[in-house]
Amino acid sequence: MLKRLLPLGLALIFAVGSLPAQSVEPPNLYTLKQQINAYVATGEYGKQVAKLAAEANAYLVKRIPKGIPRSAKISKKLAVVFDIDETTLSNIRHIQANDYGYIPKIWDAWVAEGQCTAIYPVQAVYQTAVNAKVDVFFITGRKPADARGTERNLREVGYETWTRIIYKPADFTESTKAFKIDVRRKLAAEGYLIILNMGDQDSDLLGGYAERTFKLPNPFYITN
Repeated sequence: MLKRLLPLGLALIFAVGSLPAQSVEPPNLYTLKQQINAYVATGEYGKQVAKLAAEANAYLVKRIPKGIPRSAKISKKLAVVFDIDETTLSNIRHIQANDYGYIPKIWDAWVAEGQCTAIYPVQAVYQTAVNAKVDVFFITGRKPADARGTERNLREVGYETWTRIIYKPADFTESTKAFKIDVRRKLAAEGYLIILNMGDQDSDLLGGYAERTFKLPNPFYITN
């Protein structure tokens, strides 16, 4: 899958396991889930996504006309990079229906069905790039086997054009972060100047090969 949707409890266990032992009881898992439900239901999650997307769009509107800087002699084409899950497409219905857990077979079926909805504020950023004829790349942790459902889903909700979608190979043994850094490095070597990289995980954005990064909120899971 494009991102490993860790059950909230497992995510906490893994996080705590890497920290010194604490004598204070951590927040109750049920309470945390209720807080996340409220974060979504009250619209606060949507407001924060919209705020970040508006900042990214304003940046693109100003940045695109500047073109390729003289110092970037190798780069010939402007590009933007988007993650997919919780960046351009929303899986909230799936996540909440499964109580924030990750069940591989159910996730695979969800992706194959292509039932994700567009994250509209981010779609506006995408459209700005498309209208300016900037190359658009999706770099995703989804598997090549997910391509059919993913691409149908993207087109059906309004992401109708792109230069390339790069899926994480099923036999790639390193982290998602390493995979995405390597893809951006290769794009730079092909002559692309990535002026914007947008995702919901640190692993989408860290490692360079982009002028600006914009991180969307994601209280649901962490992908390394």
